[in-house]
Amino acid sequence: MSVKRKRITIRKVLMIMYLVILSLILGAGIYAGYIYYKADAAIQRIAASESLQPANDLADKPSSNVNKESIKPMIILLAGTDSREGGGGLMNTDVLMLISFNPQTHSASLLSLPRDLLLKPKSLPSRKANYYYAYYYIKDKSEVIPNTKRFFCDLLDLPIDHMVVVNFDALRQMVDALGGLQMDVDMDMKYNDSTDGTQIKLKKGLQTLTGKQVLDYVRYRKSNQGTRESSDFERNDRQQQVIKQIIDKLGTFQGVSQWGNVLDIIGDNVKSDIPESDLQQWVFNFPKIKPDHIRSLQLGSRWESPYVYVDKEDLQHALSALRDEAGVSSESPLNLEAVGVWD
Repeated sequence: MSVKRKRITIRKVLMIMYLVILSLILGAGIYAGYIYYKADAAIQRIAASESLQPANDLADKPSSNVNKESIKPMIILLAGTDSREGGGGLMNTDVLMLISFNPQTHSASLLSLPRDLLLKPKSLPSRKANYYYAYYYIKDKSEVIPNTKRFFCDLLDLPIDHMVVVNFDALRQMVDALGGLQMDVDMDMKYNDSTDGTQIKLKKGLQTLTGKQVLDYVRYRKSNQGTRESSDFERNDRQQQVIKQIIDKLGTFQGVSQWGNVLDIIGDNVKSDIPESDLQQWVFNFPKIKPDHIRSLQLGSRWESPYVYVDKEDLQHALSALRDEAGVSSESPLNLEAVGVWD
């Protein structure tokens, strides 16, 4: 081969390599831009409307240079609502969870409140814990999030920073987008309810569950088909298991279609009072929380129809742990007179 032809061949090889590298760089840029666009669109749907944001938040502009040190520890009230077709339009919260997380330590603590927990507020009638979001929704749905958050702040003497409301169908869609979750189902579960279309039929043992099955798994409480009924403690433990596994699987996501689908699901099914600029900081700057950095806080509970009562000492310890995680000190003993407890 002549020197001239050899040089032409080398140039062709180098040109092909250059084009491949350029294509990869462009592809990465398009991927990053697409994910940013999808995340930004989801954030705009999830974030608080301007009417719910304090005036000082509206003046702040989101910055892409914000680092994790600027994201403060906080406590969030998470509520899961059921708006499935056939559910009668009820807005009772089947899931109530307090989440305290610290971005500096990449850790979080979770406390599930039993849905049937007796609450005894001074200004409202005594009801189950899942009643009050529905009460405020009927009263004024435009103010339901700030009013519900304020209610639980006062009731538990806990500085709750934000509230997040998740439509239960988001869980079903999310799990299916993740390809299912491998769960060790702790008991046989059977329950049918023709009024809202509920049909739970799960076998005990390790198995991969679809989105619908995971939703059944975390909601199962009673049976009308001969299987053992589930306590609120067991139910809350399942909810926390599912959250941890979802976080773990999301950490393995790489493809555009995977992330795009998940962000659409989140945007369509989640609402909050969190300012858009704060959500942008969390999504684009906050390091992933690992499942082994998530602590589950447990409450001993007992059923005295029609309410659940929790162990007073367990509740005091759990609320103190939430405060500690968020770096909030308590100068006085917690007042639990408005909660159904037993010593």
